[in-house]
Amino acid sequence: MPLALEAAFLELGRLLLDQPLSAVLRRVADLAVECVDGVDDVSITLLRKGTPRTVVFHGDLAADLDERQYSLGYGPCVAAAQAGGTVRLDDTGHDDAFPDFSVAAARRGVRSVVAVGLPDPGRCQGAINAYHLAAAGAPPVSAQAQRALELFAQYAAVALGNAAALAEAGERAENLQIAMQSRAVIEQAKGVLVARHAISPDDAFARLASLSQHSNRKLRHVAQDLVAAAVAGTVPDTEPGAEPVGDGARR
Repeated sequence: MPLALEAAFLELGRLLLDQPLSAVLRRVADLAVECVDGVDDVSITLLRKGTPRTVVFHGDLAADLDERQYSLGYGPCVAAAQAGGTVRLDDTGHDDAFPDFSVAAARRGVRSVVAVGLPDPGRCQGAINAYHLAAAGAPPVSAQAQRALELFAQYAAVALGNAAALAEAGERAENLQIAMQSRAVIEQAKGVLVARHAISPDDAFARLASLSQHSNRKLRHVAQDLVAAAVAGTVPDTEPGAEPVGDGARR
């Protein structure tokens, strides 16, 4: 592996440890242009609910041609992002796979395109798109350059995977906090009912559940209203058949 590529991957390895996703992806695009022979412009496409979007780019040409593919609904970057593999377009002047896009790319001086799908399409779909500017008849992006781009795609996939894992962990922590808060307020509401009606904790919970069902409100919201009413000294009637507690009483 050329020294420039080794240095680039070492840098990306360090960035993965402490930099935000946007900074890592932007550096992936910049280093791909700096270190891969025959690559002039680079972009990174991500699919969100099936819709492609360019999240970073090095060179306006890459962003423009990405948008051209999105408007057409097909092209090498779209195909690579959807399939998770590598799509080559070796000669924009003679291409049957993506004819409308190839004509537009050739007019901008693009000779060949390599789009590398992210290697974990099950988690995050996307692609690194490399554009090669050259005159007609010039050789396309080499196989060696393609292999380097595939390595850059791996770093991008790791960065996206890390970001997704952090988001999932944050969501789990938030859900756990909500669950703990819900349990606490439900226990408080049960205590209010036990004291008011001289019933067992199990009967108090059953009464809360019934109030929740009849008012079509979440159990924790019914419990919150009941506790708030107890603090204010205005505990409503919670006998079976009574008006619902809280917002449900006003429907």
